[in-house]
Amino acid sequence: MAHEADSQQPAGPFCQACGSANQPEARYCAQCGASLSGGQTPAAPVRTVAYVPNYLVHAILVTVLCCLPFGIVAIVFAAQVNGKLAAGDYNGAVESSRKARTWCWVSFGVGLAFAFAYAAYMLVVMGALAVISAA
Repeated sequence: MAHEADSQQPAGPFCQACGSANQPEARYCAQCGASLSGGQTPAAPVRTVAYVPNYLVHAILVTVLCCLPFGIVAIVFAAQVNGKLAAGDYNGAVESSRKARTWCWVSFGVGLAFAFAYAAYMLVVMGALAVISAA
């Protein structure tokens, strides 16, 4: 008779909250629902994400100061970086960051080329005007 009582009792862990016995493979108490892992629930793994620069300030500056069309493209890609990080798309955020940086440099280069071309043009025009006025 004592043997029958032992076979009906589960041989698993006892709940620390209510004291009832549970099945060996149980993770939560069948009576009260408390965790059987010592009262602690296992922590979810925390994924640390490395910093991904968005280049938004750079994109705005080159848009205003250098080249409007290419700067707008840089702003579009820069604006995507934080949204993709928030959605958990790390690789997409890195790709958008890379494209934003590339378009910032393209915009800067085009603006710089136009500035040099304008300066050269003005030197030629001013030189021609100086020659004409001297004659």
